Amino acid sequence: MKPGIPKGTRDFNPDQVNKRNYIFDTIKKVFIKYGYQPIETPTMENLSTLTGKYGDEGDQLLFKVLNNGDFLGKADIMALDTRDSNKLIPSISKRGLRYDLTVPFARYVVMYQNDISFPFKRYQIQPVWRADRPQKGRYQEFYQCDVDVVGSDSLVYEAELTQIYDEVFNELKLPVLIKVNNRKILAGIAEVAGISERFAAMTVAIDKLDKIGLEGVKKELANRRISDEAIQQIVNILEVKNLEDLKPLLETSETGRKGIAELEEVFQYLDDYQAANEITFDITLARGLNYYTGCIFEVSAKDVEMGSIGGGGRYDDLTGVFGLKDVSGVGVSFGAERIYDVMEELGLFPQDDAVNLKLLFLSFDEKSFLYAWKQLVKVRAAGINAEIYPEPVKMKKQMKYANSREVQYVSIVGSQEMESGQLSLKDMATGEQEMMTIDEIIEKLK
Repeated sequence: MKPGIPKGTRDFNPDQVNKRNYIFDTIKKVFIKYGYQPIETPTMENLSTLTGKYGDEGDQLLFKVLNNGDFLGKADIMALDTRDSNKLIPSISKRGLRYDLTVPFARYVVMYQNDISFPFKRYQIQPVWRADRPQKGRYQEFYQCDVDVVGSDSLVYEAELTQIYDEVFNELKLPVLIKVNNRKILAGIAEVAGISERFAAMTVAIDKLDKIGLEGVKKELANRRISDEAIQQIVNILEVKNLEDLKPLLETSETGRKGIAELEEVFQYLDDYQAANEITFDITLARGLNYYTGCIFEVSAKDVEMGSIGGGGRYDDLTGVFGLKDVSGVGVSFGAERIYDVMEELGLFPQDDAVNLKLLFLSFDEKSFLYAWKQLVKVRAAGINAEIYPEPVKMKKQMKYANSREVQYVSIVGSQEMESGQLSLKDMATGEQEMMTIDEIIEKLK
């Protein structure tokens, strides 16, 4: 049988892994700078932990894991006979692959609430899984890089997370647009339009604005049994570009007014901050996940067509579903896969990376191979990435390997080099070659 991998997943070669690690390391460095601590959670969570946290559409995208052993032994026979998968699943599957890192984090906080200090600031870089249709920038297995703080209502953390987004993408030299909104403003829109009971349906539709356009949103709202009058009122409000113009439109909604006040406070904290990227209020930003209750964020790359490469927001009630009430949290996520694709397309990865192989020793015979090996030990002890071709075969074969590894320098060792203590060092990019002692080589490469 021909080997393959599941759709929506990918293998990564050494060059790709190095580039991905460059992204992870850059993000992690900024997280640590802002005082966040690392945690990790299991690949699998109980389905009871995951379901009901992402909305109906999110629940459909959960990967379920079959129970161990004879999973049909305790299956709901009636559900099986009638092909009712919704009723069948609880009897054959108790676990699922995590859909994101936020819900598992909320579960973690509840379980370890007596062991952590609040506000608790954590970062987490791990893979997640979604049974989505694979396409450009969208995979079924992908990494998220999350940073969250729980145990504080302070809006200073919204400002801090905005700065983290700005600083990370500035470090990556990737120009982005950082959009900010507030779910309370969206709730206010639903209130003044008289459709508070259809709030979730409204936000799911608005969240698709970039993909289906305004006419598509209007059609989806209509399909969700929202009146033409309410739709027109929603569309009119969505055309507002700033908070001042929004105030009179949401004057009759206490929730909407509170959302505006919260955003004004966040932007006040950012008044003196010299942002490298554009930070803007966007009333059409909805974020479809149900657990967001306050400020929400989304980041998009400026110079390439791609969906969001980051997003997040405030969630006041998430830990409550696990039994811990009144613990507010806020966090954002970096979409590492999309960031990688964007940086690859724009050629933003550094060429001379610290992980690249700098020096490769080649040898003519057994004696020179042993000599070269001893020089390799010295070079590695100096902290230089180096390697030796494992046997003194024909030089053409060894040089072919050097080219395939894209090594920066090659040192060819023979009897003459052994006698003089002067090794040839060839720059593979320019072809220039010079004779140097091993100490001089180390000094040059360091």
